[in-house]
Amino acid sequence: MNKERLLERFLQYVKIDSTADDQSQSVPSTPGQLEIGRLLVEQMLAMGISDAAQDEFGIVMGTVLGNCEAPVVAFNSHVDTSPDAAGKDVKPNVIRNFDGKDVVLSGDSSKVITAAACAELASAEGKTIITTDGTTLLGGDDKAGVAIIMELANHLLETPDLKHGPVRIVFTCDEEIGRGVDHVDISKLDATVCYNFDSGGRNLIDTETFSADLGLITCTGINIHPSIGKDRMVNAVRAVGHFVESLPKDVSPERTDKREGFLHPYSIVGDVSSATLKILLRDFDSEKLREYEQLLRETAQQTESAVPGAKVDVEIRKQYRNMGDGLVAEPRATAIAQQAHQQLGREAELTIVRGGTDGSRLTELGLPTPNLSSGQHNIHSVLEWACLDEMVEACEVGVEIVKLWGKEE
Repeated sequence: MNKERLLERFLQYVKIDSTADDQSQSVPSTPGQLEIGRLLVEQMLAMGISDAAQDEFGIVMGTVLGNCEAPVVAFNSHVDTSPDAAGKDVKPNVIRNFDGKDVVLSGDSSKVITAAACAELASAEGKTIITTDGTTLLGGDDKAGVAIIMELANHLLETPDLKHGPVRIVFTCDEEIGRGVDHVDISKLDATVCYNFDSGGRNLIDTETFSADLGLITCTGINIHPSIGKDRMVNAVRAVGHFVESLPKDVSPERTDKREGFLHPYSIVGDVSSATLKILLRDFDSEKLREYEQLLRETAQQTESAVPGAKVDVEIRKQYRNMGDGLVAEPRATAIAQQAHQQLGREAELTIVRGGTDGSRLTELGLPTPNLSSGQHNIHSVLEWACLDEMVEACEVGVEIVKLWGKEE
């Protein structure tokens, strides 16, 4: 594996602003995603992936041809970064032979990555890490995964004696805003299994994610000048406030962890005449989402009674489902990933994700897609950092995976 080439690619990718925008109706949501996709196609063509192409939706696909009869294995990462923090003018800092101590970020000394808040930091001692300068995201989620797959593909092409079947590469857009797989043609991928490099640290195999829906609560009132509002005004702001206050406090992100689900009100927009509330519905048990939906509808009725004249509508939009529900259909997907770690003298930890990935949607669509480590840490934060050595380890896992699938004739 070419460690310095991997680093060079990663630094090149994070400097391209590909922040997703959930307010945009374009596909992909921002032009930077098309820019990085074009670069990836150019690089794939240059390394010898002759079918590399970007479609009208920004999705990039290409194939490393196999040299034996074996199932098609796909690898996936997303090119967009989270809108939770700025992704423009990223200035990555490379720290070689890291001392394992707290890192004061160069662009804002008030921003410090501490071992106290991030236990993985100390374990990176002696390794190479990449941080932000404290003013933007780094973009390791998921450009670490993108760089890993590109180096993995390059390595396979440079080692023709390594036996493997066809390896399909797919880079998606807008994963961070829940649209990553909307335009992926599963039949075109034509793969038996896919692996998504989009998890943290090292030696993790995510085999379950939340199941997820979005609740849109619209409170409609009657606006009139407050001087003549008595018995005539119906305040939608008060209605939405009552709705939020009526939600159970113990079913929230602040008070749940591990396998516990939650309701998460996270956005309110509106005025006296109309106010809209957005709520995330999350649980590992897909059926539990129906209970949450019923609770929201009951809360809407209670709010209409508490705020006479108000009208409260509840709309539920399906988002994604627990990848664990679909992985049972292809047990080799996880088993071979575990075996790949064993081949390298490592022990993989099977983990759950209190969130979702492209793997959730791909698995739901019929393509089993566990999620693998890619050296990301402190994601969605200006305190984000990535470990180059862990990215190299992820490449090595990918190589072992294609070798093992190459024996599944």
